[in-house]
Amino acid sequence: MSTHSAQPAVTVLGLGPMGRALAGAFLDAGTPTTVWNRTPGRDRELVARGAAGAGSAEEAAAASGLVVVCVVDYDAVDSVLRRDAVAGALKGRTVVNLTADTPGRARDTAAWAAEHGVRYLDGAIMTPTTTIGTPHAVFLHSGPEGLYREHLPVLEALGGVHTHLGEEIGRAAAHDIALLDVFWTSMAGYAHALAMARAEGVSPRELAPFARGIAEILPPIFEEIAEEAANGVFPGDGNPITSAASSMAHIVHASEAHGIDASVMRAVEGLTRRAIGLGHGADGFGRVADLLSRR
Repeated sequence: MSTHSAQPAVTVLGLGPMGRALAGAFLDAGTPTTVWNRTPGRDRELVARGAAGAGSAEEAAAASGLVVVCVVDYDAVDSVLRRDAVAGALKGRTVVNLTADTPGRARDTAAWAAEHGVRYLDGAIMTPTTTIGTPHAVFLHSGPEGLYREHLPVLEALGGVHTHLGEEIGRAAAHDIALLDVFWTSMAGYAHALAMARAEGVSPRELAPFARGIAEILPPIFEEIAEEAANGVFPGDGNPITSAASSMAHIVHASEAHGIDASVMRAVEGLTRRAIGLGHGADGFGRVADLLSRR
């Protein structure tokens, strides 16, 4: 373990790629760091760099006042934390859970923590492992603000920007799930575009610079649609939803002519057709957000 005893210590539970990046950033900052992983051996490099390798989850939990958890999902979180020995070791300590899952699971874990005397913050990491410990990392947090402020000086060793989104414990996960929706829907669209372009003799390298141009026009469109959704008004003067539906149909037909699955675009086209059927054909595409919100 590092000899910087004046600094608050931290434990990292979970040593997948992101967990190892988190632990490495703490070590680089001179933070006394204990590490543990369910699969033995993943701590070897970190121990060589000065981390203390714990023999069990309860030993790791007892080693520090701040315990950072980063595993694959909340089922894995539960399998580690919700054991009597670990829960007992965590009593009075702070858990910062940076595992990705749903807002409901975050609230459930916070309730469990409160029942067991564990101080709890939920969080989300919005950037890849290569950004951890650099100015490009982005972290979202939710939970008691005083608890967040107390541990922020240690968490800042992870680099980048840390944002506290409010005391409602599910807000970080809500942002995370919504932003990942944007990311993975976009990635699915790009994968489909590459397949369709290749079917027409356009190589991925040829398409990529033009795809980047499309991506660069999106930020102001995102802002515009967000404003429309906030106001409940969806002007379609420049590009009515009828026009959007027509271009989507072209994509579907061209894809299926090559035997390429177009089910994702068919689903989106179906939403636009439903909006048109409800009398919103002159509105902009933002009307789809309103349609999806209806129950």
